[in-house]
Amino acid sequence: MKKLISIVTPCYNEEENVEELHSQILQVMAEFPDYDIEHIYIDNASTDRTVPLLRKLAAKDKRVKLILNSRNFGHIRSPFHGLLQARGDAVVYMVSDLQDPPYMIKEFIKKWEEGGKIVIGIKNRSEESRMFFLFRSMYYRILRRMSEVPLIDDYTGFGLYDQRVVEILRQTNDPYPYLRGLIADINLDVVRIKYTQPKRKRGITKNNFYTLFDMAMLGLTNNTKIPLRVATILGFITATISFLVGLFYFIYKLCDWQDFSLGLAPLVTGMFFLGGVQLLFLGILGEYIGAIYTQVLHRPLVIEKERINFD
Repeated sequence: MKKLISIVTPCYNEEENVEELHSQILQVMAEFPDYDIEHIYIDNASTDRTVPLLRKLAAKDKRVKLILNSRNFGHIRSPFHGLLQARGDAVVYMVSDLQDPPYMIKEFIKKWEEGGKIVIGIKNRSEESRMFFLFRSMYYRILRRMSEVPLIDDYTGFGLYDQRVVEILRQTNDPYPYLRGLIADINLDVVRIKYTQPKRKRGITKNNFYTLFDMAMLGLTNNTKIPLRVATILGFITATISFLVGLFYFIYKLCDWQDFSLGLAPLVTGMFFLGGVQLLFLGILGEYIGAIYTQVLHRPLVIEKERINFD
């Protein structure tokens, strides 16, 4: 009996890439005649021609399966839901903008057959903006050092996961899951393959400042409590310094009551500094509370409007 390889691709407004992606994947999988394939596209309520093009692909090839969401459920929930729907012996997760190179699937399958349960792509080089790549790499490294889980640098989620790993992900029951952290936490026979991320050739990226900030905060709140502890420590240090400064001024005033004038500058500077520190850590605390609130609501990952070729 042939093994089944599932390929899961989230997409949103990728009309310029989905057909090319499908063509490249078919070329790659043609080299593996001993495997069956299913390609699951989960569309996050695209507003361009992505859905009609996907319907066309699904009509021609029953191995193409579509999940159409009722609305845009974001860049965290929708991809994870698609991953959980795969029934293959191994599941390949890759985005639809062709910045996850389809040719890497060959190496993923090879390493999986050799015993790797998690075979992931490590983006050690990129043809994107050097400054953007530098900031992203710095974030990964800072988060790894702060995290209680040994996170993986330059890993975006692109990779192959054994069905055993997918089954573990199904059991997490997390309404807002951080895939990169979950995979690092599972850490089951991980194989890392380095690659150079190509530059996006068609269309525009859907990752704006908010989505990147959301991902950064999710990684922070899901994997470390250090910011909360830093807030406590810094609060104690600031209170101690303020007390000592206040004591110094008090003694100075008692010793030179007539000539010493405090002035407003130290008071105003101190107020702005303390106010800034308080707002910063209130924001961090709010992120943790927001994460708890999301868990308590426990809403479904997505609401599906339609499924195609899943019969």
